[in-house]
Amino acid sequence: MAPSLNLSATLNITRLLYNPGLCLPHITFKSFDQLALPFQIPTHPDVKIKGVVLDKDNCFAKDHDDKVWPDYDATWSKLKSLYPREHILIVSNSAGTDDDKNHAQAKTLEENTGVSVLRHSVKKPGCLDEIKHYFADQNIKPNEVVVVGDRLFTDMVMANMMGSWGCWISEGVQWSNKVFPKLERDLYQKLVLSRKDNPWTPPIPQTTDQPQSNL
Repeated sequence: MAPSLNLSATLNITRLLYNPGLCLPHITFKSFDQLALPFQIPTHPDVKIKGVVLDKDNCFAKDHDDKVWPDYDATWSKLKSLYPREHILIVSNSAGTDDDKNHAQAKTLEENTGVSVLRHSVKKPGCLDEIKHYFADQNIKPNEVVVVGDRLFTDMVMANMMGSWGCWISEGVQWSNKVFPKLERDLYQKLVLSRKDNPWTPPIPQTTDQPQSNL
């Protein structure tokens, strides 16, 4: 089955017109094997990350593959040693979606990684409620969750809409010259790197028990 249109991303990207910071990460690493674990937010050292959302394609796995990229095995093992299995959730826009017939890909991915894959009909960033409900069952608040992914318009927008922290994998398993990844890198350059004195910044998650806003 061919991947369906990600209507959620198309609709939510309009939010960036009035708040470009919604697509920006709180921390950035070039690739998954460079993650500093356990997760820390340098600007907010008192924050304790308890839950981890992981994108799949070009994050910890090669595109269209359902196992951890071999070079990342050590980092993957360390991640699983630091966080309980139920505190790590793979959220993909391929495995676990309606494009994944009978969720066969999700099941294979779970067998290969030992980590749960979210089943969701609405693609990122629109599946944030399902993610928040999952972690609520683990007594983990949105501001205690980090979303790790290689896409600004889906992964980082979702992290900020959730009231969570975003960790951007800026290069991934393979450098991508596809239209949207290139557009995202160009936008990051304009919003952050080219504005040394006044860069755009992402929203800061609430650290109180006040209701989170979807912005």
